[in-house]
Amino acid sequence: MKKINVAQGQIALTEKNGNFQHLFMAGEYRVNDWFNKLTITLFTLNHEPIDEKLAEHLRQYHPDWVNEYCVDINLSDDEIGFLYLHNNLTEILAPATRRLYWKMGNTQRVETQQTGDIAIPQILMNRLTAKKRIKGNDISLIVQVSAWHVGVLKVDGEIKTLLQPGTYGYWRIEHKPEVEVIDTRLQSLEVSGQEILTKDKVTLRVNLSANWRYQDILLAFSKLSQPIDYLYRELQFALREIIGTRSLDELLENKQLIDQLMLEQIASCVATFGLEVDSIGVKDIILPGDMRTILSQVVEAEKAAQANVIRRREETAATRSLLNTAKVMENNPVALRLKELETLESIAHRIDQISVYGGLDQVLNGLVKIKA
Repeated sequence: MKKINVAQGQIALTEKNGNFQHLFMAGEYRVNDWFNKLTITLFTLNHEPIDEKLAEHLRQYHPDWVNEYCVDINLSDDEIGFLYLHNNLTEILAPATRRLYWKMGNTQRVETQQTGDIAIPQILMNRLTAKKRIKGNDISLIVQVSAWHVGVLKVDGEIKTLLQPGTYGYWRIEHKPEVEVIDTRLQSLEVSGQEILTKDKVTLRVNLSANWRYQDILLAFSKLSQPIDYLYRELQFALREIIGTRSLDELLENKQLIDQLMLEQIASCVATFGLEVDSIGVKDIILPGDMRTILSQVVEAEKAAQANVIRRREETAATRSLLNTAKVMENNPVALRLKELETLESIAHRIDQISVYGGLDQVLNGLVKIKA
């Protein structure tokens, strides 16, 4: 007789000549062991699945043990399994999953669901969103559509519907669901660093900004795989066409010309694809270094010429004013006298001390002689 002690939380299998003889739960046992050929294997009950090879052997040769001491999971091709431990969802099992667990009271249970509907039920989706670390969660797709956004649902690459703000879930089993979340508000698209040759062979570097939104999302995604890339390319083409057919002087004289022409051309082009362009603006027009130097010299020469014209005009006006004053004083002794007094006052402001000899008339006569 051989004595076998099985501790709490363990299960024992006895094997002889490659065949399982007994299954023992926790306790003390005595079995016959002629010629000492009986092998005892202990297993720990820890909610881990039984080895696949052993599980298949038990299913085939000891189904009574499986029914009494095991939790057998055998899902068909159109079933999803949900494994609960202590009434808590711990794992999602894909179709055709086969597993065998040692039974530990009523701590484990499995629920199944048919895979016909791609949408995940709301109750189950709440459990999936509440727990982020559920095993097998990769066979589900959970999407959160925020406010001011919509979701474009594609199943196997085909657009199905638009999803309003909320939480949605889909199974990734028989089909491939995808959800692209789209912002419905006004958005900005930058087209930067575009080097374009003008009509007069001057290279410009242009930075452009466009404000746009989706006008018809389903139309845009049914006709275009990447609507933003399409809009970016159309802005590039229109910018090159407008700048390439005009000279540098035309562009610099009217900086709003590019904005107006591009908005007219782009708005009608993208409207047929469900897009709407609200405004277009050129942020920067950068000239080459040598061209900037030439333009600076041109501007400097123009400003110098304007300054000379203004100076000559002022000199002419001043001369004409002096001539008119002389004519007035020639025929009016009082005006001449007032001018003399004004001159004396201006001289007096520059002198700290003045000594007058012979009266004011003698001083004025002396001034007249000095001027002569």
